[in-house]
Amino acid sequence: MSTELFFVQLINGIQYGLLLFLIASGLTLVFGVMGILNLAHGSMYMVGAYLVWYFVAVTGSFTASALLSAAIALGLGILIERVLIQRLYNRNHLDQVLLTIGMIFVFNSLQSILWGNDPYGVAVPETLSGSVPFTDNSSYPVYRIFAALVCIGIAAALYFVVSKTRLGMLIRAGESNREMVEALGVNIKSLYTIVFAIGVMLAAVSGIIAAPMRSIVPGMGESVLITCFVVVVIGGMGSIKGAFVGALMVGIISTFAAVLMPTLSNMIIYIFMILVLLVKPQGLFAK
Repeated sequence: MSTELFFVQLINGIQYGLLLFLIASGLTLVFGVMGILNLAHGSMYMVGAYLVWYFVAVTGSFTASALLSAAIALGLGILIERVLIQRLYNRNHLDQVLLTIGMIFVFNSLQSILWGNDPYGVAVPETLSGSVPFTDNSSYPVYRIFAALVCIGIAAALYFVVSKTRLGMLIRAGESNREMVEALGVNIKSLYTIVFAIGVMLAAVSGIIAAPMRSIVPGMGESVLITCFVVVVIGGMGSIKGAFVGALMVGIISTFAAVLMPTLSNMIIYIFMILVLLVKPQGLFAK
């Protein structure tokens, strides 16, 4: 592998890892704070991609479509938590798995009814459609750089909210001892609604960002969900920092594996996960 190709793949891996982090952070946040194992999390990624495709087709504006899609995803998260997830707090993980698997089938059916089963694509916004010279013989798409910067910005905002704000203090307290937080007068139900809605919106925003770079196809949420579970397991369940480190590791490893070992690329990240668990059974940053 030439030095030029190495750096291109490294940047691709980092960009992919940052996108995985947005999805995985919502998954690990919901599990860490609420104890909910949401297998329908990948469906929210799919919902974000389809919503932005639909609104771009209607409005012609990617920015307006992205903002509208994220707002709808936030509202959808509130609705799902209020109507369905609240009933699972005092139940075991098997009930959570059964309900969220059912939600996967519901969202896949709704997608098929509303938008059909044809693959779709979202055009890269004209202002971001160029490329930046990388070396004398290659360049890198501006939109991919923009996507990476947006992911970094959201990650920084998430870190600030969780670490430096009152809401973040309540989230961390609820993660450590939810009974004590409730006993101190905090409305734990409202806190859970906020956390779940943020998790759903993060997954949908990932789909929105990925839409101009990937095909929008039925069932696209299931494949990304499996990869995000690998990220969460490597980083440690409930750890935002673990999700960030794990996502970058998985993104870089899978990108290089696709180039260097294409026949084994689909299993490399699972082998890596097994090796991590042999050394750190609870994940790298387990709490």
